[in-house]
Amino acid sequence: MLNEIAQDAETRMQKSADALVDNFKKIRTGRAHPSLLDSIMVPYYGSDVPLQQVANVSVEDARTLSIIPWEKPMVPVIEKAIMKSDLGLNPATAGENIRVPMPALTEETRKGYIRQARAEAENARIAIRNIRRDANGDLKELLKEKELTEDEARRGEDQIQKLTDKYVAQVDKLLEQKEADLMEI
Repeated sequence: MLNEIAQDAETRMQKSADALVDNFKKIRTGRAHPSLLDSIMVPYYGSDVPLQQVANVSVEDARTLSIIPWEKPMVPVIEKAIMKSDLGLNPATAGENIRVPMPALTEETRKGYIRQARAEAENARIAIRNIRRDANGDLKELLKEKELTEDEARRGEDQIQKLTDKYVAQVDKLLEQKEADLMEI
């Protein structure tokens, strides 16, 4: 019973850390990277699909992404989807090729992105602490129903706290890496 609660908590904490990594991908650095466009959905035959399913996205140079749609009519649709996204990118079309230049980051925009990254990291920490609270609540419930002894409950709480510390440290490390990426010129 104790191991099930700890395992469930660890799985949920790992999902929180993975979600943070996905959120960090949406915060752009000065370099071009295809994963920057992962969140863009494009209308295609009546349903929204990810951009990668209707076009080839590649890095042309350090500051430019190249998008080549598989169907010519998709060019204006993709261009419109990129402009509507909240990434602040302005695509330029040359025939069937769409180029997306990455604007240089100013000091002010870097600080804004760092604030955004810190907010995302804090949300991940809060989620992890909420998972700890839920797991400890489950342990107290089992203790109240006399399915666990006090020693087992205390041992379980210590185990949950160690998991919490581990994942909060992982979030801090991810944030540190993202801040270093953002401050790199």
